[in-house]
Parts: sequence; C-alpha cells; structure tokens
Amino acid sequence: MMKALAAVLHEFNKPLSLEYIDLNPGPGEMIVKVKASGICGRDIVIWRGGFKLSPPLVLGHEVFGELNGEPVGVFGAITCGKCMYCRNGKENLCDELMFLGEKRFGGYAEAVSVPERNIFKLPDDQFEKYAAATCPLATAIHATKLVDPRGLKVMVTGAGGSVGIHMIQYLKMLGAKVVAITSKQKKPIIEKYADEVVLEGEKYNGYVDVVYENVGAPTINESLRSLRKEGTLVLIGNVEGQEIPLKRPALTIMREQRIIGSAAYTKSEVLEAIKLIHEGSINTSFTAYNLRQVNEAINDVVNKRIPGKAVLIP
Repeated sequence: MMKALAAVLHEFNKPLSLEYIDLNPGPGEMIVKVKASGICGRDIVIWRGGFKLSPPLVLGHEVFGELNGEPVGVFGAITCGKCMYCRNGKENLCDELMFLGEKRFGGYAEAVSVPERNIFKLPDDQFEKYAAATCPLATAIHATKLVDPRGLKVMVTGAGGSVGIHMIQYLKMLGAKVVAITSKQKKPIIEKYADEVVLEGEKYNGYVDVVYENVGAPTINESLRSLRKEGTLVLIGNVEGQEIPLKRPALTIMREQRIIGSAAYTKSEVLEAIKLIHEGSINTSFTAYNLRQVNEAINDVVNKRIPGKAVLIP
C-alpha cells in the first residue's frame, strides 16, 4: 500500500478536493508514477454527473508516467479480454468495459494502480505531449476507420477542443478537405489547419460528405443541415450530456442520411497515435496545469478558454 496526493470528486459540479488516497494494487497490477494526465471531455461529463457514477471518484484515463524509471503510457480502458469483441480486436466495445477514473481511481493523482497488461512503453519522455494528444488522436483514427474521409469534404464540430484540433490535422494527413466549426476566440489557431472555418452559431453555405460530430446536442442539427444526401454523420461526443433531439427529422429521412456512433478507440489505435506524436506528424495543443490547479483547469475547459487539451502535472 502507498499514499498518493489526488484530486477527489465528492460532489458533482463542485470543486475537487486535494487529499491523500490509498493505493492498493491487486493481483497483476502495478503502480505507475503519474507525470502527466489529460482532462478529457468524458471527465467533464462525469464531473457534471453523467454516467450515473457514485463518488468519491478520482478522474482521469489519459495517464502517462514512469514505471521503474522508464517512460510508460496506460491504456485507459479496463477490458475483460474474453468477450467476442475483445477477441476480435474491438475491445472498445467490450461487454465489461470500464475506464480508469470511473469505478476505480484514475490519473488525477501523483500515482495510479493499473493492470500490468494496460501498461505500454513510450518511445520518449515527452509526457505532456502524449497526455495532450493520444486520446484525441486515437479517437480520430477510430472514427475515420468507420467512415473513410479520403478525398471527401468533411466537417468537424468542436474544432478548437482537444479532439477537434488534433482530428483536423489527422484528416488533412488522410487527404480530406476540412470545414471546421469553432469559436471566434479559437479561429486564428484553427485556420492554420482547416481549409474553411465557420464560427459557432453561423450557417455553412454548402454541403459536406461527412460530419465528425464532437459536440453533440448543441450542434448536431446544424451539422445535419450541412450534410449532403446519403452523407454520414459520425457521432463521437455529446459534451453537455443532454438529450439530442432531431429538429427536422424529415430532412434526414428525405436525404437518406446515416448517423453512426464512434466509441473511443482500441489499443492498436492508441499505439498508432503514439507513433504519430513521437514522429512529430501531429502538432500537439495543450495548456499545462499543476495538479493543485485542477479546479482552475476544469473551469477553463468548461468555459472553453483554452484551445486543445488541459494537462495536469503532479
């Protein structure tokens, strides 16, 4: 057993409490010294009370650190390894899927206990870069395997967020033409990567072949309006956790549009993302915060003050 400083969620929509927790590794588990942990949109949904979880919680599934002095990453999803989906390399659909930071303590801490099979070696010790971009980039890789964007015009909502800003770069690598939806504040940054930028709340004058919907309820109806006949909307996130109503279902029916879900990523996609980050193929975008600044970081993410990812450094 060891103690580690952690940011603990006791009440939803309330500041996290800095306190020491006990780490008790079970059979087959190791303690990783956390060097950087990303704040994911999923964490914000949980912080708001989504997924029907019960506090106390230590959030964080985007964990990078050291084990025996060597740089390592942690695959943030705990899976059974036995179900049909796990056996077929689709562990993101595991029947017993559980993310770190939900039913077990996660990475908003000085250290975390994880199954040894979830630990992988990093090619270098640029922990902040991996914490900033691995989860978003792996999410993008998975979504583009569901709907191939090569040679197509695609729309990315939430383009200034952690998923969006890294997704745009990956889509451009694949040869897509990207229309990015973002805020006025983040437009100058997004213009460096996207072919076209549309401000949130404005209408896009044209049609796209595919929409990668990172935001959900606030933007999905405008996304569908911009989607061509027989186009596909890939629903990746619903950041507010709200019900998603279709305001004009007839539009989707008459255009024969498809709406499909994209669930996180697989282990192989995480490793693919690590390779791209290591090679410098993706420019990582993040703001670093000390672990003790966790509530400031969450506040900045919730109020969309920063482009890209917020990364906690213990």
